[in-house]
Amino acid sequence: MIDEAILIEQLINVQTREKAFRELISIYKERLYWHVRKIVISHDDADDVLQNTFIKIFKNIESFNQDSKLFSWMYRIATNESITFINKRAKKRNLDITDYQQEISSTLADDEFFTGDEIQIILQKAIATLPQKQQLVFNMKYFDELKYNEISEILETSVGALKASYFHAVKKIENYIKEETN
Repeated sequence: MIDEAILIEQLINVQTREKAFRELISIYKERLYWHVRKIVISHDDADDVLQNTFIKIFKNIESFNQDSKLFSWMYRIATNESITFINKRAKKRNLDITDYQQEISSTLADDEFFTGDEIQIILQKAIATLPQKQQLVFNMKYFDELKYNEISEILETSVGALKASYFHAVKKIENYIKEETN
């Protein structure tokens, strides 16, 4: 695996940018795909958002100020692209964002790319009922196994606020699952 500082240097250099960008994609594509997929739910939509994310990363790499990790910066772009995407979709359908996500999560069983069982579908439906920030924090902590300080950097919020959001998200998910499985 390539050193992040070297990769950034290569991304900024016009001579090595394309090769370095291909390397960046090969390193981060799968991880970013699954992050995006948890937000937008649909495989096809996740592919579209991921492509937009990488375009934005490529166009803005020179403005990356290295105050944060490259990974955190890309995660923030992927998160923002995902949120923008679902907000546009919800608005287009005249739905509240939570209603839109609940509607989309109800189609998971029919999604040929979703390989989860019934409890995973219930979990995804429970996550869709959460406010957007709680969804993001829960997904990053539970599925992506990110540390609070990494999530804090990505979402640009305090660790304390993240811990509270995660705690509330877990309680709401537990209650939802109890209701669904009784």
